[in-house]
Amino acid sequence: MSETQNRVRQQIGRYFDELTVGDIYEHRPGRTITEADNIQFSLLTLNNHPMHCDASYGRASEFGNNLVNSGLTLAIVLGMTVGDISGKAIANLGWNEIKLTAPIFPGDTIYAETEVLSKRESKSRPGQGIVVTRTTGLKEDGTVFLTFERSSLIPARGHAVDD
Repeated sequence: MSETQNRVRQQIGRYFDELTVGDIYEHRPGRTITEADNIQFSLLTLNNHPMHCDASYGRASEFGNNLVNSGLTLAIVLGMTVGDISGKAIANLGWNEIKLTAPIFPGDTIYAETEVLSKRESKSRPGQGIVVTRTTGLKEDGTVFLTFERSSLIPARGHAVDD
């Protein structure tokens, strides 16, 4: 590499000092959830409720279709946040106020966004801080289907594993 070239590594997640209360991160791309995703996740997690894996049962229900397993939608939305919010996190400290507000069906495309609610430096861990965020899952038509708050322990610049 010549003296004039710079090497740039893609950053995953943000440092504690880069997160600002009030900022909202739109997580893209979205994810279309397939029937196969739903059935595989449901069977993998031993959730054999017929609403997730029996098409006849789903058609006879009030929804007229199978529902996507809410554990799957939560996992996908949480995963969508990693690139912006928790990719540098040392630990997830907890989730609060998980709310499921609308159904997701196979074939739906989902998106997410996260707002930084608060942050403070750790009292016991120098170079690290606690960040509280609220994540919202949105269907392609803008319908909110999921919200949750999460606390994460995030390093300041110069204190991450990959620094």
